Amino acid sequence: MELKLKNIGMIKEANVKINGLTVIAGENDTGKSTVGRALYYASKEYVDEKIEASVSIVKNKSNNAKKIGAIVGFGSALVGEGGLPLAIIGTLAGLGVGAIIDELNSRESSSSNTILQTKNSKIENGIKLNLNKNDIANVVMIETPYSLNFANYIKITQLLSQQRGLNYILADHIIDLVLQLSQTPLTTTNNLYDKITSIINGKLFYDEKRDNFFYKKEQSKEFDMNSTATGIKIFGFLQILLLNNTIKENTILILDEPEVHLHPKWQLEYAKIIVELVKNGVKILVTSHSPY
Repeated sequence: MELKLKNIGMIKEANVKINGLTVIAGENDTGKSTVGRALYYASKEYVDEKIEASVSIVKNKSNNAKKIGAIVGFGSALVGEGGLPLAIIGTLAGLGVGAIIDELNSRESSSSNTILQTKNSKIENGIKLNLNKNDIANVVMIETPYSLNFANYIKITQLLSQQRGLNYILADHIIDLVLQLSQTPLTTTNNLYDKITSIINGKLFYDEKRDNFFYKKEQSKEFDMNSTATGIKIFGFLQILLLNNTIKENTILILDEPEVHLHPKWQLEYAKIIVELVKNGVKILVTSHSPY
């Protein structure tokens, strides 16, 4: 599988192979997170299309194409006061408008690197993901542990924005992660789940009745997310997603700076978990400030 980017955010051009474990390390403001988000949204488009195609197969008994290409192209843009983009016109192939606006707003409006340089400018650039059929079973992006703190607010706000037509923007990968974490868990654990439980001396879990997340430390009471260490949440993400089978073979897992909230000893333990996931067929992209 190969991800190709041209003139996206800070990235002039990049070809990134996603096969097993891929690590991008670099300084601040060099486009690491842009690569992760581009991979997420292009992959999500493929997963969504495959779900729709599977329904079509049942009805029409037809076959999917062996090669799938998700291409993102940029058309004209409307630029408001201060040069910040108000809307993007064009086919984004699942690349959420919220995520694009977040990325562009993080750039200085006067920067020569910004995608939107002039009103109605046409740029023959974008994102392309080349992959074989069934390369992706699922896609997960983990960016910040604090999404667990505000999971309920994210759900409620998203629902209200849809029902009331509110002008509310939150990146799709954050909403998707909260929903993925809120799935019904399986009844059995696995070796990786048990290993994480041993590392953090307990378990993070989703309580469907209370519609919230909690940490249960061994031989201790439950803690809500505001009282739970961020490092535990980093491991807890994987713990929950492994138990509800969101992370499985051919899942693309994108980890944005996972080491930031971890003690060096836990960084090593987390790296070992990553290696085990890759051995189990998970494709992982890690972006990091640390070359270590």
